[in-house]
Amino acid sequence: MRFALPALAFAGSVVIAASGQAAETKQLTGELIDTWCYYSGVMGGPDSTQGSAHHTCALWCAAGGIPVGLLTDDGTVYMVLSYQGEDPVNSEPFLDVQSHRLTVDATHYQRDGINYITIDNIVEDEGIVNVNHDDWGTVPGFVIPELN
Repeated sequence: MRFALPALAFAGSVVIAASGQAAETKQLTGELIDTWCYYSGVMGGPDSTQGSAHHTCALWCAAGGIPVGLLTDDGTVYMVLSYQGEDPVNSEPFLDVQSHRLTVDATHYQRDGINYITIDNIVEDEGIVNVNHDDWGTVPGFVIPELN
């Protein structure tokens, strides 16, 4: 199944483009996030699924094919379909920027209320600026099961 994910990501961009929705070029600033943990709540609230507290998980999820999002300062999440022309799944350059605050030139699509982008260019990479592991630990304690 892992090998099907890249095809699905690119198929999604083709479907969006073919839907008649006009693509819009935007410059966006935000943090790359792990969308599974951010939306599901499996690792706690949104604050615990960002920054340095969630960096290792963000790497594993991105490498495993979980969609990555760009969370902008206004709280909008943009699902990343491609990264500088490459499939983002298990892409070493893309893994190098997980949890980083980026300013990107992107092509934006919206369909069914969901925002999608292709990241065309990185304008600025500030690195990991959300240093919250002192608050949450490297893995938030509330997600570690208690042994009986």
